[in-house]
Amino acid sequence: MLHLRYSVAACQTDLPNPASRTAMRANTDRIVDMIDAAVAGAAPFLPVRLVVFPEFAHAAPVYAAVSDLLTHLTVTIPNEHTDRLHAKAREHDIYIQSGSMLEEDPKYPGVVFNTTCLIGPEGILYKYRKVNPWIPFEVHSSPHDIPEYDEPLFPVADTKIGRLGCAICYDWLFPEAIRQLAANGAEVLIRVSAYMDPWGATEPMNWWTLVNRTRAIENMAWVVAANQGASLKHYPPYSWPGGSQVVDFDGRLVAEASPGPGERIVVAPVDISALRHERATRVGHHMLAHLRTGAYPVYREAGYVPRVDPAAPLSYDENNARIADAKRAFEQRSGRGE
Repeated sequence: MLHLRYSVAACQTDLPNPASRTAMRANTDRIVDMIDAAVAGAAPFLPVRLVVFPEFAHAAPVYAAVSDLLTHLTVTIPNEHTDRLHAKAREHDIYIQSGSMLEEDPKYPGVVFNTTCLIGPEGILYKYRKVNPWIPFEVHSSPHDIPEYDEPLFPVADTKIGRLGCAICYDWLFPEAIRQLAANGAEVLIRVSAYMDPWGATEPMNWWTLVNRTRAIENMAWVVAANQGASLKHYPPYSWPGGSQVVDFDGRLVAEASPGPGERIVVAPVDISALRHERATRVGHHMLAHLRTGAYPVYREAGYVPRVDPAAPLSYDENNARIADAKRAFEQRSGRGE
């Protein structure tokens, strides 16, 4: 049975960051409780069918070295955490966009991915691995940078609540990433984020809201954005301002968490049938249909390219070197290089 009018719940967490795989279980305990609360809270109204958690809800990169992450925190997928979310999805007949976790995959030895899963009653529908790690600080690998990588970079799941696609935090500052999700059919664009206080997340810049609303407008799609609410004591030197949001396909802010760190559950209605009608009938401001892809030669050449053996462990210093290379390449392409 299709469910095209339903509520979504963006759940922001305020949890200690696990230092080990065993400690991750406490985070999942709280995540499961929040799922129950989101479903129960909306039960007298429009039922919740989609529950979204933020980046690092399961585990954050509390170690600076890839070797330490692999030793202490990375997990394969599926795992005990995705199994528990699958059980909840079956129990409530809902879809859950997991908080991200640090993933290792035997196909890509020595590599760490920042990964979130869409999980429904039928199981894991896709894994999304962050394509644009927050460099230079994050030492996760982008699947884009692995030559033998043969899986979709921007998967979209066709479900009974619509077509869902997800990207993680910094990905959203690249309009191309979200446009590709829309081109792949996404009607609900899910943002799993840990957007921190010092980098324009709040006023007077408020990139968080600006980007969420702009991506909704550009792609004529619903946006469900769950942001971290971790307080300073849980992840010094950073804290997160929360502000989880739901935005409609014309960029209207439908719901927003009160500002500041802390747990919040933001519930708002989503209407996929209205979106489909609008996409089918609108003539003006239909950017997906009006896109002149051949007009942009910037995409004919590679931009940020891995500088070293992609099998070598990433590091902060290596990321800085790759960024320097990319900046020089940009200057040369734009005619300003020496």
